[in-house]
Amino acid sequence: MKKYIDSGKIDTRSGFGAGLVEAGRKFPEVVALTADLTPSVKMGDFKKEFPDRFIQCGIGEANMVGVAAGLAITGKIPFIGSFAEFVTGRVYDQLRQEVAYSHTNVKIASSHAGITLGEDGATHQTMEDIALMRALPGMAVVVPCDYNQTKNATVAAAAWDGPVYLRFGRPSVANFTGADEPFEIGKIYNLNEGKDVTIATCGHLVWEALTAAEMLEAEGISAEVLNVATIKPLDEKALLASLAKTGCAVVAEEHNWAGGLGEAVCSLAAANQPVPVELINGQDRFGQSGKPGELMKAYGLDAEHIAEAARKAISRKK
Repeated sequence: MKKYIDSGKIDTRSGFGAGLVEAGRKFPEVVALTADLTPSVKMGDFKKEFPDRFIQCGIGEANMVGVAAGLAITGKIPFIGSFAEFVTGRVYDQLRQEVAYSHTNVKIASSHAGITLGEDGATHQTMEDIALMRALPGMAVVVPCDYNQTKNATVAAAAWDGPVYLRFGRPSVANFTGADEPFEIGKIYNLNEGKDVTIATCGHLVWEALTAAEMLEAEGISAEVLNVATIKPLDEKALLASLAKTGCAVVAEEHNWAGGLGEAVCSLAAANQPVPVELINGQDRFGQSGKPGELMKAYGLDAEHIAEAARKAISRKK
């Protein structure tokens, strides 16, 4: 299988920060807003370079969404940044009415997503945000896998016509995609060709899936690894082609089972290409306090569990 090299562990939120500055240079319409979390969402460099295009809204997320929607109506490209829990659940009514329903060109930048927020615990972690955002008509949902891809996805989000939910995290993770690799919203990236099982994944689980594929290769199992960095709109053609080739799948995500990537894949497969599918996710649980790596293992979100799910999917196929 193709070997990927970790060029150095770094948090994906820093990729957003770098991408926001690049988007600001490329598009003078880009503005940034945050709710008292400038350092946490890595908007400091943008604020320094474009002070007249940065708005500190204070601890008022609902108002921030309204301000962003108003700016979008005037032709600006606003990025609103906060913790994933705050910028989805706390302001869902505003996102529905002022962004999705009105189809304003607002980009929702959600940091500290999933359980890898770690010690802050269940109140600040979110395992339901993808479901919430997928449910909004016209909302693109993007979950990049590392620093480089998050940077490139941020620039792509600025160029996208319509609202985008961009999800990234706090922990330092492997950085293995190409720095100059173009990112296209709505495209699946096939990281490893395989014939025995499809592993569809996103975000922090992509590196774990590649590790699982190496483990399976040692057993003579050929795993196809799909980086589904865009969950909506889903690249149905690429996904169905992979399922037709392998005949079974594993879907791994740092999100609960309801409404996430797993349900999107299962729905598509059931209607078009019925195959056995095993799901790796947070099941039906809230997060809890702990070290990010320990939580991922406790919730079964690691390479070992992905590999075991792949073996099970293959056995069901036979």
